[in-house]
Amino acid sequence: MPEPLTVPSALTAQVERLIPSARLGRLGRLRRGLEKEGLRVDANGHIAQTPHPHALGSKLTHPHITTDYSESLLEYITPVYSQPSEALSFLSDLHTFTYHHLENEWIWPGSMPSRLSGNDSVPIADYGCSNVGTMKHVYRKGLDMRYGRIMQAIAGVHYNVSLPDDMWHALREMEKATNIPFNDYRSTRYFGMIRHFRRHSWLLLYLFGASPAIDKSFLPDDKKVPEKLQSLSDDTYFAPYATTLRMSDLGYQNKVQSQLKICFNSLSNYVNTLRHAISSPWPDYEKMGVNVDGEWRQLNANILQIENEYYSDIRPKRVAKHNETPSQALEARGVEYIEVRCLDLNPFDPLGVTENQMRFVDTFLMWCLLSDSPWISDEECDRLDDNRRWVVERGRDPELKLFNHGETTSVREWGEQIFAEMGEVARLLDAVEEGSPHADALSDLAPRLADPSLTPSAQVLERLKANGGSLSDLMLSLAQEQAEQLKAEPMQRSREALLAQLIETSHQQQRDIEAADKETFEAFLEAYFAKARESRALSALPSEAHQ
Repeated sequence: MPEPLTVPSALTAQVERLIPSARLGRLGRLRRGLEKEGLRVDANGHIAQTPHPHALGSKLTHPHITTDYSESLLEYITPVYSQPSEALSFLSDLHTFTYHHLENEWIWPGSMPSRLSGNDSVPIADYGCSNVGTMKHVYRKGLDMRYGRIMQAIAGVHYNVSLPDDMWHALREMEKATNIPFNDYRSTRYFGMIRHFRRHSWLLLYLFGASPAIDKSFLPDDKKVPEKLQSLSDDTYFAPYATTLRMSDLGYQNKVQSQLKICFNSLSNYVNTLRHAISSPWPDYEKMGVNVDGEWRQLNANILQIENEYYSDIRPKRVAKHNETPSQALEARGVEYIEVRCLDLNPFDPLGVTENQMRFVDTFLMWCLLSDSPWISDEECDRLDDNRRWVVERGRDPELKLFNHGETTSVREWGEQIFAEMGEVARLLDAVEEGSPHADALSDLAPRLADPSLTPSAQVLERLKANGGSLSDLMLSLAQEQAEQLKAEPMQRSREALLAQLIETSHQQQRDIEAADKETFEAFLEAYFAKARESRALSALPSEAHQ
């Protein structure tokens, strides 16, 4: 008989103290927005070579429909909502609206790319001739020089979450921390949340990873096939126990960036490390050249061209003002929200993400916030990276053991302990809901711990093996089925009118930006980086002095 799971008394005490205020409506609700990527593909499942449809508006200025790295990589951005269903409704309408303007193309439902024909088959996004549009294009050329385009064709869901101010005030009073300025307190607690997330994000990779296979065209012809991959069919490789190859060293990983060792111990450390990276030349990038015979190859030859080049499964964020970098916004006004970046697209859902999943992630993040989260040492940082890599590559392996406080434990044992603790947090979040959607999400997902065959990664492999083993054939079939479903969905009339209006409005905004430019791109870039190197820090966080 296994020992009964225990929940830390401190966590239970915090929840009990907050529930009465929650029931009285004094804490507010979590707020979240979605950013969802998806490749456009042709009728044969190849990445689309057509430009971003003009009828979707300007990708430079449209607030909801744009592109990520590639001209073919659609990115949808929802407004911020206090109900997951509202965010999903908006996302659904963005898909439906897009399908009204696509001809013989589909939105790829998987995170790993469709059929490719080498590096140049991934077209770099073009944002027009303005200085800001040129900067976005040259930045992407730099990513091509450094990492290649194929890696940039990977898609996922970014989940943005913030706590309402009322909840922050309640926590601050509960901890008797009202002597600490509000923005400083909130930033310090957000970084605690991020550290706890870093320690346990492997659980999200296990539960929601859905990319255990790749199309063989994803690997260059001259590259040796990694040992972790096996051939499943003429066009598909897979890893038997993998959860998310998107998050493996095949995907968004970079050896140069790994030296930065950002483990999110404080806001100042995070900002200063990024500022160092965008100011420090890297020899290999210097050899590539920056502006060679009038051709811009990259924005600069530094470790990072800009802060967005840093890859991480979670980021602290703050909406930046005009002429302000993301780090400067954080320095000046503190952390505003958290961006979770480790979620694969769910290929079996037309939107790539479900309400159940959103409720679970909300609960997980609140658990991370309310749990004790000491600073991460360099040694622990390495162990966290090991856990993450092992779950990515063989998370469903029944023999897998993870490091946990100097001991080893199985995914199931550790996961069940986390679920038990999250159950307490679900009680708090459900106190403001009709029914118990957060507790229900835990109940629905818990069986995946005991039975790995229920995970999305296992489901993808099962479907592949039952249908000839071709990842691209399976994903194209799913894309076409989902397209018919989405085309048939009625759009909210006011939203349809808004999106129709934004077509011309966004194109006009791009024309206005281009007409207003007076300086050369070189002068524009020099001024941008001069400002980017400036510190906007008001003061060190008081709490940092005591860590």
